[in-house]
Amino acid sequence: STSHLQLAAFALGTLGWILCTVSMGIVEWRVWHVDNTTIISSGVAWVGIWKVCFISYLRVSPGYREQFCHKFSGYDSSIPHEIFAAQGLLLIAMFMGLLGLAATIFALKNVYMGITHKTLIAPFFLVGGFFYIFAGLCVLIPVSWNFYSVTHNQSIAFPPSYYVPSSPAAQEAGAAIPVGIVAVILLLLSGTFSLSYRFPMTANTITK
Repeated sequence: STSHLQLAAFALGTLGWILCTVSMGIVEWRVWHVDNTTIISSGVAWVGIWKVCFISYLRVSPGYREQFCHKFSGYDSSIPHEIFAAQGLLLIAMFMGLLGLAATIFALKNVYMGITHKTLIAPFFLVGGFFYIFAGLCVLIPVSWNFYSVTHNQSIAFPPSYYVPSSPAAQEAGAAIPVGIVAVILLLLSGTFSLSYRFPMTANTITK
């Protein structure tokens, strides 16, 4: 009964870690609306942290469309810092979240399946909590940074081979931003719950 919050922390941390991983794979971090539809037929380009994609009717049969994607190169200096920062920080967040889950699983195993390492329960909950919080902060930074870039309609000097203009007519936050925000909230809550654990005192530990 003393570890209900930590059990909830494990559930929230698991969901937060999954959403963190999902946000990495979503290409819709920044949605660009462009005026020239010669190449970008739909007038919309999706800027992610790994690639930029758009729909084009070129080189396909009439009535059909094809999605073109250009992966970002690590040597491409035109890609803004917030995108490269998101790549590294989200990878760190995914790894830290996984360590937090492992620490929490170890502690919960000792609580619910027989205490074999009683003295390690509280430290592992604390370690797991710190990992969750660190992972949440690693997600918060790129999400906030990219959202700031969207709200200020900042441009990106894409190489000519990308066929994407450097400045959109307008842009908006894509699906990855709210997914990342929810991941941050869940990871920070999970960390807070894990850090709140206190091992119950028994009659043998109470002193006068």
